[in-house]
Amino acid sequence: MRNKDEHKERLIRDKAMEMIVKEGFDGMSMQKLAKAANVSPATIYIYFKNREDLLNHLYNEVQATFSEVALKGFSPALNFETGLWLQWQNRLRFINAFPYQYQFYEQFRNSPLINHSDVQLIMDFKANMKQFLTNAVERGEIKKMEPEIFWSLAYGPFYALVKFHLQEKTMLGRHFKISPSKLKSMFNQVIKSFQ
Repeated sequence: MRNKDEHKERLIRDKAMEMIVKEGFDGMSMQKLAKAANVSPATIYIYFKNREDLLNHLYNEVQATFSEVALKGFSPALNFETGLWLQWQNRLRFINAFPYQYQFYEQFRNSPLINHSDVQLIMDFKANMKQFLTNAVERGEIKKMEPEIFWSLAYGPFYALVKFHLQEKTMLGRHFKISPSKLKSMFNQVIKSFQ
């Protein structure tokens, strides 16, 4: 096997994500990817077994980065409002720092690819979020509810706002970016919904 070049591998990964975000999974072939990364198709197979292996590696890498950013300064012991606000800020920090990775992450999570056996769950992240919710319920800060209902209330509005932010326009076509005041205003409405 030939030596691996980290720069080439990173370029292949970045171009693959960019291509998927712009053209969808069907828009990315190994031939098109090789051309975009300015490498031969054979070079891609030095780093990845096949297209599926590449996609799984990309997802696992992005998920690990997301988890690291989302958990920065976070503890499940935080009170509900403080912890949720930190989650919103950390998640927005991830989205702003890694827009292609975030969009790829969302596309992958909402596709059948998420069910592949090579897709790794970040157990630390999941455990932290579960404990945070459990603690908030035990302290009487929020009522007990199904995780899906909690997620929809706690994060649904945030991700709806993020969609406008990434498209840079409102439903009426006006320019839109999330500002700290807009984020806090939305967050305050979410906190009210839990009360």
